[in-house]
Amino acid sequence: MYDLTAFQRDVLYMIAGQDEPHGLAIKDELEEYYETEIHHGRLYPNLDEVVDKGLVEKGELDKRTNYYTITARGQRELEARREWENQYVESLTSSAE
Repeated sequence: MYDLTAFQRDVLYMIAGQDEPHGLAIKDELEEYYETEIHHGRLYPNLDEVVDKGLVEKGELDKRTNYYTITARGQRELEARREWENQYVESLTSSAE
């Protein structure tokens, strides 16, 4: 996961939290989070990248619409990332008390 961009990590988190989202649903969620328009030229190459890395699987709903699901590897990578983040966040919480 260390070789993903922050945007790709956000894509991975968003897919993990949804039930087989399609590209436009992912785009809408990310636009809400980033509070800015996400262009297709940014979204789809990054989706392809996480698919190519084996973190996400792409399926076909119909000839025009794909859906995305997190793989077991993607889930493990997210869990490892959360553990890594928590060691720093928990130390902040402890020192603030």
